[in-house]
Amino acid sequence: MLTSVSSNVQPQSPSRRAWAVLAMLTIVYVLNFLCRQLPAILAKPIEDSLHLTDGQFGMISGFYFAIFYTFISIPVGYIADKSSRSKVLACACAIWSGATMACGFAVSYLQFALSYMAVGFGEAGGVPPSYAIISDYFPPGRRGTALGLYNLGLPIGAALAIAFGASIASAFSWQMAFRGLGAVGILAVIGILLVVKEPKRGGLDPASAQSAKKSGFLETLKTFFSRRALVLAALGGGATQMITYGVGNFTVLFLMREKGMTLNEVALWYALVVGIVMSLGLFVSGRSVDHFTRRSKRAYGLVGAISLSISLPFYIGFLWSPGWPVALGFLSACMFLNFFYLPAVVTLVQQEVRPDQRVMSGALLLMVMNFIGLGLGPTFVGAVSDHFRAAAFHNSLQIALFALVPCYVLAIVLFFWLSRVLRRESRTVGETVA
Repeated sequence: MLTSVSSNVQPQSPSRRAWAVLAMLTIVYVLNFLCRQLPAILAKPIEDSLHLTDGQFGMISGFYFAIFYTFISIPVGYIADKSSRSKVLACACAIWSGATMACGFAVSYLQFALSYMAVGFGEAGGVPPSYAIISDYFPPGRRGTALGLYNLGLPIGAALAIAFGASIASAFSWQMAFRGLGAVGILAVIGILLVVKEPKRGGLDPASAQSAKKSGFLETLKTFFSRRALVLAALGGGATQMITYGVGNFTVLFLMREKGMTLNEVALWYALVVGIVMSLGLFVSGRSVDHFTRRSKRAYGLVGAISLSISLPFYIGFLWSPGWPVALGFLSACMFLNFFYLPAVVTLVQQEVRPDQRVMSGALLLMVMNFIGLGLGPTFVGAVSDHFRAAAFHNSLQIALFALVPCYVLAIVLFFWLSRVLRRESRTVGETVA
């Protein structure tokens, strides 16, 4: 087990190459999330064109996508730990970009579902190798900031999906948005191969954290699931993603159908909120993780617990608001706070395992979080909405989104529990050293 960096040790400054690699990986993550978010942004025209219900759309954007995205990430993580992580990333980018183009040619529910499942297959090889590459370019004490900056790809990608996806769909068709984005992704593969050079595994870690031994699949699996802190981090992240994916995949549909927003208004105002507010939240959270964890490892859990506790009243306000301008104001506060957990749990996992286990451990973290959050969140919301819509409730989607409130409570409890476990672990290490 690795321990967090001592507060008395000043972390070294990253190299220029490290910042260039981080920039390229962030651009790729932007494209990754663009491809993932496009169906959620264009939900209404897709549902109208392919004659889908909320439940069917929830299955496509949730459960079907998650099955490939979560479980394929495990063998991909194992391969990346044993080979070139940058080449695995390039191959994955090519797959998900090609599949995104295929979505733009779909003319039926089955064709769109299969194409989007292939997007999940490719994206499974995107994030875990990137986490590990960043951890080998940035030293301990700088990784929270670096991973926080990398995770800006999430709001930037979502904002661009809203702005360009909605604009292209409004001017031409939703199919053209998918085809154009897929073509851009194919070009990004060249950038990965040119910029992202494979770093030495564990080269910036303390000597005690480095090992010539290479972990096997079962050893890494056992290491991850035998650590209560890592499991709680994954479960807390999963409960939070039930909210972020459950809401995120239906927000545009909710604002348009029940709050009166138009597609052009979505392209402007919702894109600005996502791009600015969520980015600010992820940046501040990354800096907060680096700052507070130098004092106490408990911060890895407390950051998520406290931010979600503050966010819950704003979420209820978002759902109760009478019109879209007020709803968007409440949603802005939620977006700022709901992603504080992400740099914390990712940094914790990357910090607590050996360098040769990082890709696989990152994949296991994403498997648990995304299967719970991405697999169940949109699927649950869509099913609940269909149920109440069949019963002639005009606000069925609002009711479905209210059903996610218990997920807030569960996530808060899990992150507070994580902070207590980390406190006990720190005391045990201190006693051993003494």
